[in-house]
Amino acid sequence: MFKTIKIDRNKLTIMGVKFSNLKTLETTAQAIGSNMFEGFEPTQKGVEIIRDYVMGKISLSELIKFAKEKTYV
Repeated sequence: MFKTIKIDRNKLTIMGVKFSNLKTLETTAQAIGSNMFEGFEPTQKGVEIIRDYVMGKISLSELIKFAKEKTYV
């Protein structure tokens, strides 16, 4: 079953993880939603990792490494 996550557009947070702007929050929320259809269960750490990828703070290879290591758990 699909699980809802807490998104606060006024405070710019997803599951308590802070974002610097609404565009990044919405892009990250879309990425998380797409992955949830594939069985991904987001955690705060997972939201941080996806946010950092969207912002360009981590590379695609780092994102893949984190996914393989299940760092997001």
